[in-house]
Amino acid sequence: MQLQELSYERNGLVGMGSFERFQTQDLEEARSWGERVFCENELRSLDTRKPVDARMYYRRLNGIGVGRMSYGGEVTIEPGLLDSFYLIQMPLCGMERIECGGTTTHSSPVMGSVLNAHIPARIRHGERTEKLIIRVDRDLLERHCRQHLGGALQQRIAFDTAMPLDTVSGQRWMRTMNWLLETLQAECSPVSPLLSAQIEQMVVTMLLVCQSHNYTRALCEDVRTVAPAFIRRAEQFIEDRAQDPITVGDMAEHVGVSTRSLFTGFRKYRNTSPMLYLKEVRLNRVREQLMRGQTGGTTVTAVAYQWGFGHLGHFTTDYKRRFGESPSETLAR
Repeated sequence: MQLQELSYERNGLVGMGSFERFQTQDLEEARSWGERVFCENELRSLDTRKPVDARMYYRRLNGIGVGRMSYGGEVTIEPGLLDSFYLIQMPLCGMERIECGGTTTHSSPVMGSVLNAHIPARIRHGERTEKLIIRVDRDLLERHCRQHLGGALQQRIAFDTAMPLDTVSGQRWMRTMNWLLETLQAECSPVSPLLSAQIEQMVVTMLLVCQSHNYTRALCEDVRTVAPAFIRRAEQFIEDRAQDPITVGDMAEHVGVSTRSLFTGFRKYRNTSPMLYLKEVRLNRVREQLMRGQTGGTTVTAVAYQWGFGHLGHFTTDYKRRFGESPSETLAR
C-alpha cells in the first residue's frame, strides 16, 4: 500500500540506530521490557510451538516516547489501565485486533489505534506484525488541551480508538511522524531542551487536531470565539498569584472590570467561573509539586495547605475526581 511504503521504506525506519533497543526470544523478558517502558501487563503467546522474537527500538523525549516494535509471533497483551499515558499505535505491516471500551478495532497499515489512559484494552498482535508507537504522557496532553481551550477540562480526554491513516487527517499525522523519526534519528546526542519542547507541542497539537475525541467540537468552536483581553489578563493574574489568598474582587480590580462582568466573561468564554479556574490551577500546581516530592520528605497535607486547600477531605475528593488517583498515590510514584 502507498501509505505503508511511505512510512516504512522511504524513511529509514529499519535502522533507528540512535534509539535504545532490545531483542529477546524469552516471553517473560519481553513482558518485563514492556513493563519497564510502558506499564504492568500480561503477555501470552498464542502458539507455544513458535518462539517469540520480540524487538523494540524506543526513545524517550520528555513527555513523549517514540519507537518501533514487534513480537514476531502471535501474542496477546493485556495492559489494563495505562493511567499515566496515552498510546498511539501504527502498524507498518501485519495487523492487530484492539478490544477497548466495548468496541473492536482491526488495526493495519491504513488503520492505527489510540489507547486511552483510563479505558482498559486488550491487544491481539498478529504474527509478523511491526508497528510504530507514540507514547504521550497524560499530564502533558491535558495541559495542552486546557491551554487550547483556555479553561478547565470537565472530564478525561477520550479519543476514538480507531485512527484511520488513509484520510487527509491521517496522512497529515503520518507526515508528522515521519518528520519526527527522521529528526530523532539524526540527533544522536541529547536533543536540546528548546527543540524537545517544540517537538512535544507539535506532537500533542497534531494528535488533538487529527484524531477525533470528546473535546474536538470545543476546540473547533474555540477558534471562532476569541476571549476579550480582560479574560486573558485575569487568567495570567491567577497563574501568577495562585499561591496567594486572592478573591474574585482582586481579579476584577486587577483587570479593571466589575465582578459581574468577570463572572459573565468566564462563563461565556471559558465555561467555568473565576474561582473554579483558580482551583484548577492550584490542583495542577499541587500535582506538579507532589510528583517532584519524595515520600518522607514531602507531605500531602503541607502541599495542600501551601496552595490554599484548607479542607483536606474536599481537597482529596476534588483531586481524585480530577486526576483519577489520590494525592498520596501521586506522591508515592
